[in-house]
Amino acid sequence: MHAPGTRYGLPYILEDRTGTLSSGSEFVDIHDRLHLTIRCTAPRSFMLYNGPPPTGLACPTLPHPLAAMQFVGGRNSGLELGTISFQGVPLPMRMYLVKPPGPAVEGRNTRLVRRFVASDGQQYQWSRKVQPNQEWTCTNHRDYIIASYSLKTPGEPEYPDSSGCILEIAEQFGALAPEILASLWIMRHIADHDM
Repeated sequence: MHAPGTRYGLPYILEDRTGTLSSGSEFVDIHDRLHLTIRCTAPRSFMLYNGPPPTGLACPTLPHPLAAMQFVGGRNSGLELGTISFQGVPLPMRMYLVKPPGPAVEGRNTRLVRRFVASDGQQYQWSRKVQPNQEWTCTNHRDYIIASYSLKTPGEPEYPDSSGCILEIAEQFGALAPEILASLWIMRHIADHDM
């Protein structure tokens, strides 16, 4: 790993190892600067850890998660938004990821646009399919793209340890990576379960 605080002028390019929502995934920077893991710990529950996934045998006590996400059972065996916790403080997901006020923009699915306030006190917004080649785009209050999630390009070959999906985070926002990933995880569930 590289020294904390060192800047290289390169965004964090995190390979999504599985690309799936059901069991979790690892998000590993191709330059080995950051490694985050989302693990399904119980039905509808996910924990976000710093580093590779904890294992029961090698790690007798699980590390403290950076975030915990608990969805609730919904109609027709689907999921509904539940709570997210950072540092053990729970908050309803609907209060964490808020729909922007105002009228819907024509042709834009506002259900898939949500804002959150990060630990730096700034507001960020996730939107779906608003930029070419990006499934999800996260912008700050000045519309600067701080993160994006891209799906594997159709026709691209299979990779042994990667789904081909990429989460890219601007380097200067690396400290917010856990919040960016947790909010993206919820946004993907909102889209997947039509919440």
